[in-house]
Amino acid sequence: MLPEVQTLLIQTIEKVVHQILPDANVQVNLARPKQVEHGDVATNIAMQLAKPFGRNPRELAQEIVDRLLIEPKMKGVLDSAEVAGPGFINLRLSLAVHQSVIHKVLKQGQQFGRQPQTGEKIMIEFVSANPTGPLHLGHARQAVLGDCLSRLHEAVGYQVHREFYYNDAGNQINNLVYSVQARIKGINPDDPAYPADGYRGDYIVDIANDYMAGKTVQADGKTIVSTKDADDVDNIRAFAVAYLRNEQDLDLKAINLKFDQYYLESSLYVDGKVDAVVRHLINAGFTYEKEGALWLKTTELGTGDDKDRVMRKSDGSYTYFVPDIAYHVTKWERGYHHDIQVQGTDHHGTVARLRAGLQGMQMGIPKDYPSYCLHKMVKVVRNGQEVKISKRAGSYVTMRDLIDWVGQDAVRFFMIQRRADTEFVFDIDLALQASDDNPVYYVQYAHARICKLLRDSADFLSARQEADTSLLTAPTELALMRRLAEFPSLIMNAAKELSPHLMAYWLLDLAADLHSWYGSERIMVDDETLKHARLTLADVVRQVLSNGLNLLGVSSPEQM
Repeated sequence: MLPEVQTLLIQTIEKVVHQILPDANVQVNLARPKQVEHGDVATNIAMQLAKPFGRNPRELAQEIVDRLLIEPKMKGVLDSAEVAGPGFINLRLSLAVHQSVIHKVLKQGQQFGRQPQTGEKIMIEFVSANPTGPLHLGHARQAVLGDCLSRLHEAVGYQVHREFYYNDAGNQINNLVYSVQARIKGINPDDPAYPADGYRGDYIVDIANDYMAGKTVQADGKTIVSTKDADDVDNIRAFAVAYLRNEQDLDLKAINLKFDQYYLESSLYVDGKVDAVVRHLINAGFTYEKEGALWLKTTELGTGDDKDRVMRKSDGSYTYFVPDIAYHVTKWERGYHHDIQVQGTDHHGTVARLRAGLQGMQMGIPKDYPSYCLHKMVKVVRNGQEVKISKRAGSYVTMRDLIDWVGQDAVRFFMIQRRADTEFVFDIDLALQASDDNPVYYVQYAHARICKLLRDSADFLSARQEADTSLLTAPTELALMRRLAEFPSLIMNAAKELSPHLMAYWLLDLAADLHSWYGSERIMVDDETLKHARLTLADVVRQVLSNGLNLLGVSSPEQM
């Protein structure tokens, strides 16, 4: 139901309960019954309060129903109310309430389901890949999850900042540099002289060839010119990192994703932010020396870590979570007091230690900052067999491979249609099917089907505002209207729960309702008034399908 109807129901039920039980602590929860014949909405408030007040739950429920039905604000809202089972209250909304969603969608159009801007800022950090190779399937899932979460939070009123944290400092970058240098010198991966932890994909050869050709690459607004010197390690480093960052930007562009900012890990060292964090934690008494290393007392900082963690190793280098603390301090200082990180589940163990470090900074940062959306990996199947190798990457299927095979719409919808914390099999053959079994095709076809219907109705657009929606009383029409009314609350729930898959599920349900209605009711009937009403309903469904697909970053084709 529409949020304003839900709010009215909750407030009225609370009022009625306080009339019966003035001392009751009332918290009304509304739910949609699993079976439509049980009504539009149900509450167990009578069952909650019966025992504390020594009442029979069915009798209390009946008293609530009797009072509810005579409430002036319920006139025209409730069609009926009844007690069921051990004390559930089942409510049926009036036809007028169901039909009101049509006028609301017509009025709000693309804005239907969206909330006014709150002025609150939120950062969503995702992908954050090392610039050492092409983006892989895990990055693809992150890209889609992060962008959908960004779109959902924009829809509920946040000012969203999309950020990509580049881990451009560390051993992995050294491995990249020495891999490129080896290729420049003609050393192949099967040669004993090749770096043991080097990268082996064909992209290393591409970088080496372009370097020796004296080409230039750009990243972060800087132009890196190759010196063509095989022993110029600093130039190879700058060239290789810029080359791969540009390649990753092209990958992200292919999936229609743009970040607001790319934040460099190396800048935390250059700006002294890492050293500042370490000094603060030492001065605050949250560290100690042991076995030549500096340890953080994470077990004392109240975030649930099971043991203390090394911050600075005996060789003087910092462990990876120290710059992460510094980075999140900058987020807080930049005013992003809401922060969501999208990462693989292999990062689960880092959550408590990062939060502990932030508590040690004594900046008023909440213990649950940042929030996390952790995802599991993706397996790709083609012709019933798992696809594991990409020649370009050397050992894994890349995000670009997937986009090239099935297109960005299929990549986005498939990646988002399962809970992030579940393993997912991406079936290439299914993604290419033009059939109802293909979920993205099924939803997009529903949109295209309506568009054709409207194209074939030349007189409709000029008359639709005058449509008599009270004529829409068929069971399949009520099902569609009930579904449409869920959309605003669905957006809020998907954003709050960090669960964009809920939108994919819901769109599939809306498409199913549309196809069911289309098969059950004649739309192009002789009765012009009824035809216009049904065309209006179809157009409203088209608009909401488009709104929902947009929140997933998926297109709404008018023809298929």
